[in-house]
Amino acid sequence: MTRPLQSIGLSVKRLQMRHHRALNARLAPLGVSLVQWDALRHLDENPGASLHDLALLTFQSDQSFGTLAGRMIQRGLIERVPGPGRAVRHRLSEKGRALRQAGDTIVEGVLRESFAPLTPAQLAAFDELLTTVLAQPGDEPVSAGRTE
Repeated sequence: MTRPLQSIGLSVKRLQMRHHRALNARLAPLGVSLVQWDALRHLDENPGASLHDLALLTFQSDQSFGTLAGRMIQRGLIERVPGPGRAVRHRLSEKGRALRQAGDTIVEGVLRESFAPLTPAQLAAFDELLTTVLAQPGDEPVSAGRTE
């Protein structure tokens, strides 16, 4: 028997929160939060993206992402570069790229641990089901980049 949809939805949220807590704790020694690492990842995967596009990809408002980008510039993690016309774009600095790569290893480990109870076939089925549900029209980010 299938559980009520509200229970299933709550389970999705609980899994997301488990990932967020674990990732923030394990990324902290690098001096970066999950939100900051995710910004570095999306910036790296979407060169030339506008701040608005990056805000959408990271589930933030334009203002929040602009503030985050400013702090990351001050820390030397990203750099401003000229874009087309008067546009300003951003790219990872060498320090930001190294931090993103170190974070990749941590994120992969947390997710591997989280999904360890699933067999490879179950994980593939889970991925297929999520992809099917997320293919519904809705508030989609501007890129097909994966998020945790």
